[in-house]
Amino acid sequence: MMRALLILLALALPAAAQEESIVAGLSQSSVSITTNYVGSEILIFGAVKRDAPRPQGALDVIVAVEGPHTPVVVRQKERTAGIWINTDAVRIDSAPSFYAVATTGPLDRILNQTDDLRHRITIRQAIRSVGISSETEEPQAYMDALLRIREGSGRYRINEGSIWMDQQTLFRADVALPADLTEGQYRVRIFLTRDGHVIDMLERSIGVRKAGLERFLYTLSREQSALYGLLSLAMAVLAGWGASVIFQRLRR
Repeated sequence: MMRALLILLALALPAAAQEESIVAGLSQSSVSITTNYVGSEILIFGAVKRDAPRPQGALDVIVAVEGPHTPVVVRQKERTAGIWINTDAVRIDSAPSFYAVATTGPLDRILNQTDDLRHRITIRQAIRSVGISSETEEPQAYMDALLRIREGSGRYRINEGSIWMDQQTLFRADVALPADLTEGQYRVRIFLTRDGHVIDMLERSIGVRKAGLERFLYTLSREQSALYGLLSLAMAVLAGWGASVIFQRLRR
């Protein structure tokens, strides 16, 4: 009898966990980087679908927008004889080129550490640095330096309390994308949390690619580097000559 009750309880738990789920969409699924691209804004909108009366407890939403991952080398500089020089360097296995987190409330209140570790939601968890401890005695200092640099440039950002939510059902988040985007697939993850626990997650993607003249120059630099170099040199000479002509006319 006891065994049968345990089996029924185990079967009931997944169903209970899915009493609330996310239904969401994006304002756009692709971004084209052109010569006049100065950044854009992505609107994430959605609702909470319920198959039962709303449970007790605080319901919150977290949105994480993540750019392509690349290895990163973080260097330490020291001032020697009045000159700043690189001394030590540490390689971080994989860090997102862009990472933005928007929430309905403070992260330390709406997300517990266990679920953060499982889903890699916060910026620190999104960075993978498996072997950094073997390269330096101060791995945390290098991680802090990477975060400080990318937060200062706007590549990493956390906007707590920026998601609008109505009646714990409808929600909306606006995430600004900078002008210096890296090409590739951007992952958009939407998390539904109750009392700090993730109860549902939905994932979407945004394709970012260069277009027009930007695409032509990018492809040329990768596929025909010699021609790209000659073209760059010719443009520099032409620009110099043009500036010289204008300067001479102004002097007359």
